[in-house]
Amino acid sequence: MGLGEQETSGVLGALSNATRRWVVDELDARDRQSLFELHTRLIEKYGLAQSRQGFSRHLATLEEAGIIEVEWSGSTKLHSLNRAPIQALLVGWLRKFEESSE
Repeated sequence: MGLGEQETSGVLGALSNATRRWVVDELDARDRQSLFELHTRLIEKYGLAQSRQGFSRHLATLEEAGIIEVEWSGSTKLHSLNRAPIQALLVGWLRKFEESSE
């Protein structure tokens, strides 16, 4: 099932930023990462030059769009990828751009 117009805009908006796409890629490779782990991995892999406070705003945007989910382990907030909103784009609005077999 596809997303509604507002949800589609939210997911596409969240994915419009390279840093947030890098977060999705990292969580696709390994779920349940803390802000510190994700931030460190993006610095090492992509040369991210951003404070943890600025980076945490990216995580909040992804969480608001439903792309990441969080759980608490003691005092640590762990982030995991929720693939459903991205997959919903594939069966929704993006589907019309799929090449036909004709």
